[in-house]
This record gives sequence, C-alpha cells and structure tokens, in this order.
Amino acid sequence: MNLANLSASPGSDPSTPQCSAKGCRADAVWVLAWNNPKLHTPERRKTWLACDEHREHLSQFLGVRGFLKDVVTLAEWDSAEQRG
Repeated sequence: MNLANLSASPGSDPSTPQCSAKGCRADAVWVLAWNNPKLHTPERRKTWLACDEHREHLSQFLGVRGFLKDVVTLAEWDSAEQRG
C-alpha cells in the first residue's frame, strides 16, 4: 500500500495516514485488508485504514459482506511491505 497516495485532512501532515471512517481525522493504527470476490482476483488486497475507535465498525462492515481478509497493525503492514 502506498501511503503517500492516501488523502489527509487540510492542514494535516500528509505523511501521517488517517482513518478511513467517514469524517474521522484520527491517525490510523490498523490496516483492514479486503477484496470483493465479484470484482477482484483472490490474491488482490484493497485496504482501509482505521483508528482504534473505528476498527471494529469498519471490520464488521466488511465482514458481513464477506470482504474482510485480514486486520493487522499499520506497523506490521509497513514492515511486511518493506520485506516484500
């Protein structure tokens, strides 16, 4: 995931990833990896970012649709990206 392409709120540090929940400006702590099997190949992973407050809500939203594949900390995701 290229964090440089993530949008940030006006006046915030663009290098700090933010939660994907609507209207939330909190720093992201979690990466929710998902895919829509009707649109994406099985290995493809799209990502949403979440703060601690919205992790469960966003996970449930994706989970009830069968889209959620993994939830890891942003630090773990970044570490895996650097290795891979």
